[in-house]
Amino acid sequence: MAASLDRIRVGSAPDSWGVWFPDDPAQVPWERFLDEVAEAGYSWIELGPYGYLPTDPARLTDEIARRDLKVSAGTVFTGLHRGPSVWESTWAHVSQVAALTQAMGARHLVVIPSFWRDDKTAELLEPPELTHEQWAHLTKGMERLGHEVKEAYGLDIVVHPHADTHLDTEDHVEHFLDSTDSELVNLCLDTGHYAYCGGDSVKLIETYGERIGYLHLKQVDPEILADVVADGVPFGPAVQRGVMCEPPSGVPELEPVLVAAQKLGVELFAIVEQDMYPCEPDKPLPIAERTRTFLRSCGA
Repeated sequence: MAASLDRIRVGSAPDSWGVWFPDDPAQVPWERFLDEVAEAGYSWIELGPYGYLPTDPARLTDEIARRDLKVSAGTVFTGLHRGPSVWESTWAHVSQVAALTQAMGARHLVVIPSFWRDDKTAELLEPPELTHEQWAHLTKGMERLGHEVKEAYGLDIVVHPHADTHLDTEDHVEHFLDSTDSELVNLCLDTGHYAYCGGDSVKLIETYGERIGYLHLKQVDPEILADVVADGVPFGPAVQRGVMCEPPSGVPELEPVLVAAQKLGVELFAIVEQDMYPCEPDKPLPIAERTRTFLRSCGA
């Protein structure tokens, strides 16, 4: 097994250090994140929330090079299901992140749909189900975004199904994939979010393999998840309950996911993202080291 996962490039992200915001007193400083992610044995990172890491390309290039790190992707949140009226504001934000991502030599932009309920208060911001018209806005908007990002920055967008967004369950993800052009839009499969929403990552990889452009590796604690679902807890408080847990203690099993991904025969990033906001500053590094050791034992 150990020699067979040669197409999987493992990395980590600010998320695994409890970073959700550009600036927050509950988060570790960015210098510490970079020092510790390198110390834990990862060579690839994501940018995290825009503004957390330095946004000056020359400075960021210097900081990551000094630690022998490289950037795999940037991340943006979007609300494209709201239609053409949000395009200009969306593009303004995407352009900032895409420009820095491109400058770091990365080739992917992870695109996350906006939340339908407030992450802290659980207040409904929108209905959890999209209308037929909103689905059309979402799929056409993502195709346009994929086209524009490729033209302007040479990046591929990978859309990230996420808890408490309109792109979450197996039905929604399959509908999205069936309604979009693979030349323009592919998927960032987050194993934890997909399990959180009832999906089977291995099945998705085996069924829609040509659409899997990127992986986020995480696991959920099935017992905590059952309580979260039963109580209707929103994603933010669910994370504080520990719903996203350290591998290999949760689901899905990551080795079968990685084996299925390897069989696709393409180079794929597999970025560890264990949601831990907020967390004690000394907590992430030992977890990151153990996770890296575990993934090596899987052959990644």
